[in-house]
Amino acid sequence: MAQGTAVKHKKKTKSVLKNIRQTERRAAVNRMNRTHVRSSVRKMRAALTSGDAAAAEKLASATFSDLDKAIRKRTLTENTANRYKSRLTLALNALKNKKKA
Repeated sequence: MAQGTAVKHKKKTKSVLKNIRQTERRAAVNRMNRTHVRSSVRKMRAALTSGDAAAAEKLASATFSDLDKAIRKRTLTENTANRYKSRLTLALNALKNKKKA
């Protein structure tokens, strides 16, 4: 931006201030939900990389449930959550087959 150019700001009307409050609240909720999903996915990936099929199996349903909740709360899009579930399921099945063989 050129130096000395004025920056346009919205006037601080009631509706603008309310919109700012709503946006901050939504962002905080989305951040919390996204953090919860990411930590559950991280735990499952850790169980998969350690080779612990039983622990990964226990974490699978909880992780998939968290991903489905994120879809319902519109924190994640459906395709993104389904991609995560698909990749985790493939890794879990590969680990199970590895243990059998």
